[in-house]
Amino acid sequence: MTRTHRSARLIVGMALLAVAPLALAAPATRATAPQAAVAAKVGQGYQLPSAALQAVVDAPRAPSLSLSPRRDLAAMLQSPPLPSIETVAQPELKLAGVRINPATHSASRFSFVDKLWLMTIADGKERQITGLPQPLSIASLAWSPDQQYLAFNQVHAASGTNELWIVDVASGSARRLLGDLNTVFGDGYAWLPDSRGLLATLQPKGQGPAPVAGGIPTGPAIQQTQADAGVRAIRTYQDLLSNEADARLFDHYATSQPVRVALNGTTTPLSSAGVYLDLDVSPDGRHVLAERVQRPYSYLVPADDFARRIEVWNAADGKLEHTVANLPLVEGLPTGNDAVPTGVRNVSWRADAEATLVWAEAQDGGDPNREAKVRDAVLMQAAPFEAPPVTLAQLGSRYAGIQWGRGDLALLNESWWKSRVVKQWRIAPDQLDQAPQLLSERSSQDRYNDPGRPALVRDVNGRARLQTSSDGRSIFLLGLGASPEGDRPFVDRFDLESRQATRLFHSQAPDYALPQALLDQEGTSLLLTRESPDVPPNYFVQSLADTGAAPRALTRFEHPLPQLRGVSKEQIRYKRNDGVDLTATLMLPPGYTAKKDGPLPMLMWAYPGEFKTAAAASQVTDSPYRFNAISYWGPQAFLAKGYAVLVSPSMPIIGEGDKEPNDTYLPQLVANAEAAVDEVVRRGVTDRDHIAIGGHSYGAFMTANLLAHTRLFKAGIARSGAYNRTLTPFGFQAEERNFWQAQDVYLKMSPFNFADRIKDPILFIHGEDDNNSGTFPMQSERMFAAVKGLGGTSRLVMLPNESHHYRARESLMTMLAESERWLEQTIGKPTPR
Repeated sequence: MTRTHRSARLIVGMALLAVAPLALAAPATRATAPQAAVAAKVGQGYQLPSAALQAVVDAPRAPSLSLSPRRDLAAMLQSPPLPSIETVAQPELKLAGVRINPATHSASRFSFVDKLWLMTIADGKERQITGLPQPLSIASLAWSPDQQYLAFNQVHAASGTNELWIVDVASGSARRLLGDLNTVFGDGYAWLPDSRGLLATLQPKGQGPAPVAGGIPTGPAIQQTQADAGVRAIRTYQDLLSNEADARLFDHYATSQPVRVALNGTTTPLSSAGVYLDLDVSPDGRHVLAERVQRPYSYLVPADDFARRIEVWNAADGKLEHTVANLPLVEGLPTGNDAVPTGVRNVSWRADAEATLVWAEAQDGGDPNREAKVRDAVLMQAAPFEAPPVTLAQLGSRYAGIQWGRGDLALLNESWWKSRVVKQWRIAPDQLDQAPQLLSERSSQDRYNDPGRPALVRDVNGRARLQTSSDGRSIFLLGLGASPEGDRPFVDRFDLESRQATRLFHSQAPDYALPQALLDQEGTSLLLTRESPDVPPNYFVQSLADTGAAPRALTRFEHPLPQLRGVSKEQIRYKRNDGVDLTATLMLPPGYTAKKDGPLPMLMWAYPGEFKTAAAASQVTDSPYRFNAISYWGPQAFLAKGYAVLVSPSMPIIGEGDKEPNDTYLPQLVANAEAAVDEVVRRGVTDRDHIAIGGHSYGAFMTANLLAHTRLFKAGIARSGAYNRTLTPFGFQAEERNFWQAQDVYLKMSPFNFADRIKDPILFIHGEDDNNSGTFPMQSERMFAAVKGLGGTSRLVMLPNESHHYRARESLMTMLAESERWLEQTIGKPTPR
């Protein structure tokens, strides 16, 4: 139901990326100067790349796993191949920052589950479910707290249905519970703590047809500022309301009626219909926390920032019990990434209490530029909400959530983006006179010293709580185990009194094992995924009590394309000219050796990141032992054509102390690229005349800048980027300052201002319906026009009906076809051998 709490849901996802058959590699043919045909149209309509790249797009996906509350069963979910452009092009409304499918009154989406079955964790045996709707099209799924049922949302755009179904786990049979859900915000349902029913949001009865705007305007759209509002940062959002007709249409599709629904399908309305951003039942099942949008709406910000009323209702009849807050419209915040709205923020139920609300309130006016010893206060108020709130904590930085355990144990997190400092405290929520204990303080960018995340389990009410040992003295921590040797995931038992960790599990070469969940209270059994460069991830159960026991396989997913086995992958280290250590993953076709075969054309693909210290920027990421998954989205797909690829070469932009990283963005970016090029050339896997650079979003911005300020690369591929930073004047990526505070930075970082210096070919690809803040399609259109008008070599591909990440099979095939052709024409085509 809510967008932050999922009743009894623990989905252990595993991305098995598509792979393709690998063409035999040979030394590259020398690239010739781009022909006039590069700038001309190549055919009409959607395109297909080579057969090897088509296989990358169409390779099968592995199922994902949703673990039951008792951790002895799993629901297995299989997603179908990519949707067609016919599906992606179905009618879609873009209102208040939300994309809505009007046929189903749901958030517009195109990825669904089309197969569902059950698996027993003890032996891996599978059971099929009868009575499922056909075709199956699951948008979300949740276990009941008592594990007797599964609920799922069946959305089928072609028939216009949006339904709630349940599965009886014991009998393995499914049945429809009710139809006409509204899932514009959230999943549209959540289990009640007693598992005897659900809270759901329905399309209001008797709503009538959607309002139709007349062709004649009724008046202008008017906005006005307040003279004393001060400086406010307002990001450049997409899909906003533009007039009252839009607002009425938004009301029509986003309005829902909350109801209680029994397991026989009987419904009881709760409160009145409205636009609900969030509905959450208290752990004791007696109350509902509701966040309802209020007028006036805004033409500057999305619905999440609209005025809202936060209430508590009686869960039996929906009568108002308590008003938590009436929050005003938020049109912008003070400057800085640590800025927050004033008033009640992040309100939720305390998971380990019957009905206690917890929230944060800024004590500095939400302005990080003000001096303040206390930034946030964390408050708590229990039902029946007659006594005033009590202060749970006062923080020197921003509240970042709580993991609840019991009356004397909870973990409170705070963070400050400016310094990247994160802290974790042990608190006793029922003993407010007990001083909090600091458990950890570190930089959020210091991966090597990350203690891990606390293991959580579902309690009898379906709430996620800290997993503790039977004596209550220890919790369990799961982490990635970043190290100079790469990631080595781990499980620790952490003694709360001594504050010492005992390692229970540590991934060992030559495999990569990733803990997913502890299967018993004492942490003696572990569910994990295990993979290696040529073996895809599979689920295993590992005994932690018997250190000599081999892991027991639950699944046996095959290599999506076995002919891909043998790709060479190496995690390489090299230095920037100022001594900063950099990392990249070098991938080469099977059987290739530089000494025997000579240099190959290479595609580098990167994404810059901002760091506060050189030490953090120098840390190794990822692992050389992970599966060589080749996705259509990244550069690895071009291994199938015999190219060398350099995946995620470090592009750190560092600002030590009070220095801002972007003040030296360009020299640092160039130094990063120079170091990467020098290293791969030194290794003999490529040469300087056959390297292309590419990236998506901020990586596309990087690509255009590198072509504008260096001649290191012979071509670039820039997807869905932003190139003129004056069009994102209130900050972008990690930049906090607005344009008027740092004009020189905005101007120097904008490759649009240096389009005349781009002398090497650049391919721009962009979704026509990009919904990402800041990357308006106009960014690519104007950048292409600038390069074209200045005599440069460029090509612009605008993909219809696509957002920031492309979804339709036809779009992705075209993306690969265009990129393949561009690489062949600019850095050369590897010669078969």
